[in-house]
Amino acid sequence: MRRVLTAGTVLAAVAAVPLTPVASAAGMPYKGANTAAVQDDFNGDGYRDLVIGAPDAANGGVLKAGAVVVLYGSASGVSTAHRQVITPATAGIPGAPEKNDRFGQTVTTADLDRDGYADLIVGTPREDFGLQQGLRGTVTVIWGGPSGLKGGADIAPPAGYGPDRTYCLFGRSLATGDMNGDGAPELSVGSNCQSVTYTGPFTRSGKPVSGYLGKGENHSVVMGDVDGDGKAELFSLPGPVQAYSGPLSVGQDDPAAPMTQLPLAHGWNGQVGDVNGDGYGDLVTGIQYDTHFTQDPHGAHSGGEIQVLYGGAHGITADQQPVAIHQDTPGVPGVGKDGGQFGSSLSVGDVNGDKYADVLVGVPWKTIGSAKWAGEAVLLRGSAAGLTGAKATAYTQNTAGVPGTAETEDHFGWAVHLADLNKDGEAEVVVGTPGENTDGLVWIARGSAGGPVTNGSVAISGKSAGLTVRTTDSASGLGAALPSTAMTR
Repeated sequence: MRRVLTAGTVLAAVAAVPLTPVASAAGMPYKGANTAAVQDDFNGDGYRDLVIGAPDAANGGVLKAGAVVVLYGSASGVSTAHRQVITPATAGIPGAPEKNDRFGQTVTTADLDRDGYADLIVGTPREDFGLQQGLRGTVTVIWGGPSGLKGGADIAPPAGYGPDRTYCLFGRSLATGDMNGDGAPELSVGSNCQSVTYTGPFTRSGKPVSGYLGKGENHSVVMGDVDGDGKAELFSLPGPVQAYSGPLSVGQDDPAAPMTQLPLAHGWNGQVGDVNGDGYGDLVTGIQYDTHFTQDPHGAHSGGEIQVLYGGAHGITADQQPVAIHQDTPGVPGVGKDGGQFGSSLSVGDVNGDKYADVLVGVPWKTIGSAKWAGEAVLLRGSAAGLTGAKATAYTQNTAGVPGTAETEDHFGWAVHLADLNKDGEAEVVVGTPGENTDGLVWIARGSAGGPVTNGSVAISGKSAGLTVRTTDSASGLGAALPSTAMTR
């Protein structure tokens, strides 16, 4: 039986020394745009790499210009010793640093040009676009190669996108997947105006084979194969539109075909993974806004919730009732309390190598003791019975072995990610904490057969990652974006 497997990482804490990415040790890069290695492996050495957005980072005197930090994977995991910092001022990257652009608010990866090396895709949804005044937004691709990431191009919206509208936030959501089965990934971009889906492969000038506009205001997009045919489905999520949550819709690689409505399902963000090990991808969505924020009858359980829609031979059907999990679900640590925003971020991956994908859920507005909005991350375990509250574990900065202390407005869990950075078959937990001091922070815990190992886990700050942090008005926001959380709020 075919099962979806996302494996883990091992971390080595090394002193911060800025280095240029070294050439791949592998003679040939990994081929196949849909493999886990190529999805995140920028230098073709066979190890997945970790991308971290720092959208509030200053660039010289330009505040909140934004930056992206890349930590390259290895047999010993990731560290600040093998890193790369990319900004709009980096040679070969289009554009220039501008105040409040927040380059790196969304990040994801895919081998867009199908050369066997993953490419980095960066959303800057608050950037002005051309001569149009207002927040039109841009998406930039940075090309992978044997020495890592180098050079880039802007990916432009097609003709007819967002006519006469200036507050589009193009790039606020990013999703990749092979929708037509040709081995070249497609890219879908969500925004306040409408989604845009591009057919790969792309040229080095950033041009796809084709592109088409989505129907309606599709603020968040998710891709994944939920019917086992080897082709990704495209899910359109409504996103935070006037705090309204749904419904979802799903479509195939046919711009002329209507999207199929999923009227019982809702969500702002999501990811696909096989949580019950039956060989079909399952869609997990987050609905962080409860009645504290909205009167929508489809609003989340108090404190927020996630929903699971199980895939099968017929995919996800319109009459399928999603399974809701929240902090009042039996076995899930904590108590559902208005405003916590459980489900604000989520990631799917196998943390213990049992071949069932698990789900890491961010609760970034959770109050921990007297620390308001300190934040929390909750790990839910996959099983043959699907995703349940059994063996669920909560992590905060007050958890034994987790560096630091839960503090007011840290927002631990703002972004979360599970990935295999050293090919050991057990995914690490990666948690973004952009409110930590002026630096921002990411916490990374090694995976194991028993789950994440907090003892020996590390926290990487903006300064140790190579970002310049001057004063409180130039906090880096490191950890505000991770590939699994490819949507900005």
